[in-house]
Amino acid sequence: MRQITGHTGLTGLLGSPVAHSISPMMHNEAFSQLGLDYVYLAFDVGTDHLETAVDGLRALHVKGFNLTMPDKNLMCRLCDKLSPAAEIIGAVNTVVNDNGILTGYTTDGAGYMHAAKDAGHDLTGKKMTLLGAGGAATSILVQAALDGLAEISVFSIHDEFYPRAEKTVSDLNARTHCKVRLYDFEDESVLRREIADSFLLTNATSVGMAPHTERSIITDPSLFHKGLVVSDVIYNPEETLLLKLARQAGCATFNGLYMLLYQGAEAFRLWTGQDMPVPVIKEKYFRR
Repeated sequence: MRQITGHTGLTGLLGSPVAHSISPMMHNEAFSQLGLDYVYLAFDVGTDHLETAVDGLRALHVKGFNLTMPDKNLMCRLCDKLSPAAEIIGAVNTVVNDNGILTGYTTDGAGYMHAAKDAGHDLTGKKMTLLGAGGAATSILVQAALDGLAEISVFSIHDEFYPRAEKTVSDLNARTHCKVRLYDFEDESVLRREIADSFLLTNATSVGMAPHTERSIITDPSLFHKGLVVSDVIYNPEETLLLKLARQAGCATFNGLYMLLYQGAEAFRLWTGQDMPVPVIKEKYFRR
């Protein structure tokens, strides 16, 4: 059993609820594997008390911490500095404390890009069709554009996220070399056209997540084509109906489980300057 001493550094997770999170197991295992004197704890803190909690963590000189819902957007305003991706997205899921200066990052998009690479797909210079404009979708969109995709076609319904999506698309077209376009998801002819010359189709919505496993955001398998890679940010169930339909159509597929792993690995690197022992963590906590 690890010894907690007067030198042990604190990291952790803020959000509500957090008791279900795999992050404490993942990070504490990684600290133990590398012999780092840190501990990672989960704190149930909503937006009502987030500012007070952050002030306390700053005063305690914690190395850093993660944020999950509903705290990601408010944390953006509480940071002293932001990474380019966090600035564009307007949300933070990882904070590094450097002598009282809090820098906010978003590692979800980086996690997705690592997961795609882990699945054997180089996305540089490729075209992606992205379904959704919520938090996960925006993180993926921004990181993919920053990481060198050539084109991204985003499809969203006209909900509360649509105006934010319009701004994000405008910002990315101004700040990156990626050609980003936003379309109405209801226009199936445009969706078919954009998927037809895409290398990757990504579902970044919750459609198909347990317990509603009978649903798929794409119901017409004829939209899939040979050579298309189909991914889903959902990992419960392990194979959504979307991925099943895509696999049956001959497409390569991957789910969102390793996105969760690699977003944590990126946060770990930001805090410690060391690489998380991903093979060990994968085998112990992400075994399929």
